[in-house]
Amino acid sequence: MLIGVPTEIVPGERRVALVPETVAKLVKAGHTVIVQSGAGIAASFPDASYVEAGATLASGAAVVFAKAEFIAKVARPTSDELAHMRAGQSLLAFLSPLGDPASVEAYAAAGITALSMDAIPRTTRAQSMDALSSQANIGGYKAVILAAAASPRFIPMQTTAAGTVKSQKIFVIGAGVAGLRAIATAKRLGGIVSGYDTRAAVKEQVQSLDAAFVEIDLGISGEGTGGYARALTPEESAKQQRILSRYIHTVDIVITTAAVPGRRAPILVDENAVRGMRPGSVIVDLAAETGGNCALTVAGQTIDVDGVTIIGTTNLPSTMPFDASVLYSRNINALLELIGKGGTLTLDASDEIVAGTMLVRDGVIVHEPTKAALAGSSK
Repeated sequence: MLIGVPTEIVPGERRVALVPETVAKLVKAGHTVIVQSGAGIAASFPDASYVEAGATLASGAAVVFAKAEFIAKVARPTSDELAHMRAGQSLLAFLSPLGDPASVEAYAAAGITALSMDAIPRTTRAQSMDALSSQANIGGYKAVILAAAASPRFIPMQTTAAGTVKSQKIFVIGAGVAGLRAIATAKRLGGIVSGYDTRAAVKEQVQSLDAAFVEIDLGISGEGTGGYARALTPEESAKQQRILSRYIHTVDIVITTAAVPGRRAPILVDENAVRGMRPGSVIVDLAAETGGNCALTVAGQTIDVDGVTIIGTTNLPSTMPFDASVLYSRNINALLELIGKGGTLTLDASDEIVAGTMLVRDGVIVHEPTKAALAGSSK
């Protein structure tokens, strides 16, 4: 299979789909890899490292799209990139089908086969392919670093000749991969850390990181499908906000990570919660791209509200492009070991991983959740 890697052109995207380490493995497995010259520069992978790994360099994206059978990307293709694709080609990227199901219709119209890295089932068997988790891990880490940089105070307790400085209290909302990584990082920096999630099952995971678990009795479990939290009812959401607001007023840093696939991020930190925080407090909203968990978050911006800094930076994994690319590339390689055996693309629709990941096959939408979303939007 001839695999093509174009340079990412979405503003702010510094990752690359395949790194030299993975290219070498793919070449050894019988594939041919063509990489656009400069594709890895922003992530600190020079062209020479790709050539050494066995890739062929292409002078521009048009050459990559024209030659490759299988296109590996990070971000979903722009309309210009999609125009370069032809019927029969395959595309793999973060396509976010439930966030924008109409975009999947464009892949079908192009006659391509489209697979989405963010649709891979979160099962034990697919763990090595789980790109959402590998990138969320980076986001959770970076969120704490951003909070520390924005705060006017030390995070750990400091005992000096001038006296003792108290530790900061850090509260992480959402205990998925990003949240647990944020908790672990905040603990390493010396903060007094607590976490909250509607899923009671994660309590032990939070406590295993030596953090306190904040419990809110909603009367029913917040566990959804696929390991995600479910969407709360308006009554449950209002109760949650009231209790969270009181707790947020007692902490110095809040990191929010809550998301529900295919929906706007739930509001967990309302305006009253923000305005009740002490000046110098910091909120880092990892859900900024899907509307934000904080009611006052502005996606892509850092703002000040009565002395409280609210950071709405999007695509945090791209701010650490070297390691983010390495992990993403390994996720792709693990998937290709399943669907690219013998150097050819083999898509077994009866395989739960393939069925969960494949959105479009030869121009036909086959992804059931996407078809349901499209049917719902047409009503």
